[in-house]
Amino acid sequence: MKRTALACLLTLPLIACSGQTIQRKDGSSSVRSFSIKDLAKSDVDSVVEIHQQEVIASLRALTTKLYRCNPDEWKKSGHASADEATAALFKAVTHWQLAPQRKISWQTALTDAGRPDFSGDRVKAVMNGLLVMNMAAYNHQTEFYLLSELDAQKFYNAARNTEYVAWEVANRRGPDGALLLVSATPGNNDMRDPGIEREFGKLIGIQDTLARIIEDKSNRAIRFGVVNAAGTLFLPI
Repeated sequence: MKRTALACLLTLPLIACSGQTIQRKDGSSSVRSFSIKDLAKSDVDSVVEIHQQEVIASLRALTTKLYRCNPDEWKKSGHASADEATAALFKAVTHWQLAPQRKISWQTALTDAGRPDFSGDRVKAVMNGLLVMNMAAYNHQTEFYLLSELDAQKFYNAARNTEYVAWEVANRRGPDGALLLVSATPGNNDMRDPGIEREFGKLIGIQDTLARIIEDKSNRAIRFGVVNAAGTLFLPI
C-alpha cells in the first residue's frame, strides 16, 4: 500500500504537466519542462514572470513601430533597419544581470528623448529609458521565487511615468513646431499609428494590474501620485 501511494505522489507532477498544450498566435507553445526551481515558486511568482514577458514584448513592439515611423533615428545609431535597431536594444534582456545597459540612468534617457536639442537616436533614448525603468520595477530580476520581494509602488509609478512618456511621444515638438518623434508611418503623417497608442495602453494596463496584485499580496497600500511635467521629474522606481 505504501509503495502504491508513493508511486501516485511521484506521478502527480507528470499528470499535471500532461494536459493539452496551447499553441499561441506568435508560434510559441505553453509547453514547459518541469524544473526543480518550480517548487520554490508561488502562483504569484509565475504571474509576475508572465507579466514581465508581456511588458518586454510590448516595449519591443513599440520600439519597432517608432523606428519604422522615424527611420532617421535608427540610422543615427548605425543600423541597417528598424528591426536590426530593435534587436540590438533588446539583446541584453537574455543576460540582464550582466548587462551594462541595466546601469544607465533611465530618468536621463527619458529626459534626453524629450529635449529639442538632443541629437542622438531619440527612439533608442526613450525606449532604452522605458526598458531599464520597467526592469528596475522588477528589481532587475528575470526569475521570481517565494522569497522574492516586489514593491507595488514601483509598478504604479512605472505606469504613471509611462503615461507621461506616451503623451510626450504624441505631443512634444521642437522650436520649428515639428514633432520630435513622428507617430505615423511615412506617407501617412496626418494620422497617428493606432498600434502605438494600443501598445502604450497595453503596457500601462499591465503595470497597473501587477501593482494591484502585488499590493494585495504584500498588504501595503499604494500612494497615488503624478509626474511633475513642468520639471520633468519622474516618479521614483
